[in-house]
Amino acid sequence: MSTVVMHAVVSVDGFIADARDEVGPLFDWYFNGDTDIVADGPFKVSKRSADYVRPMWASIEAMVIGRHLFDLTNGWEGSPPAGHHVVVVSHRPKPHDWHPEASYYFMDDVARAIARAKDLARDRVVALTAGEVGGQALALGLVDEVAMDVVPVVFGSGKRYFGSLDVQHLLEDAHIMIQGDRVLHLRYRVRRRM
Repeated sequence: MSTVVMHAVVSVDGFIADARDEVGPLFDWYFNGDTDIVADGPFKVSKRSADYVRPMWASIEAMVIGRHLFDLTNGWEGSPPAGHHVVVVSHRPKPHDWHPEASYYFMDDVARAIARAKDLARDRVVALTAGEVGGQALALGLVDEVAMDVVPVVFGSGKRYFGSLDVQHLLEDAHIMIQGDRVLHLRYRVRRRM
């Protein structure tokens, strides 16, 4: 059975981007080291971060993202940064003639999107982006783990890691805590409600 892991890089005060969708210094750690995450890729991080990120990315089979991220990245031109399949939560269809070869699926319901991604992932990881879609999935009880790459910066306002989630959820104690260079990698299991 697949595991759904909600993930994003986040400021200390809980934002994944500022109000203009700019990430500012949040992604600086991807370029401040001497160890590749992927061969010949643009990312060079500290060895400790690479030792954490490489197996995490390798475990991903499918991603669930919102239409906003899809539009910002143009769906990574049909080649996701991790995994082989992408499910986009959107009320709009896939753009006409957009990379017909890409394994991208557009669904208008968060629960159905997660179910589709789990089918595609089989026993591997479904990576769920944080933000509105991630917050909705957490509220529905569809998230198994929360992963955060916490960067020592305070944004003050912007796009929240958990979106507009307004219901309390308890997490277990962190089972992964790795200090990289200008980033702290944390991973929590979601405590199931009784």
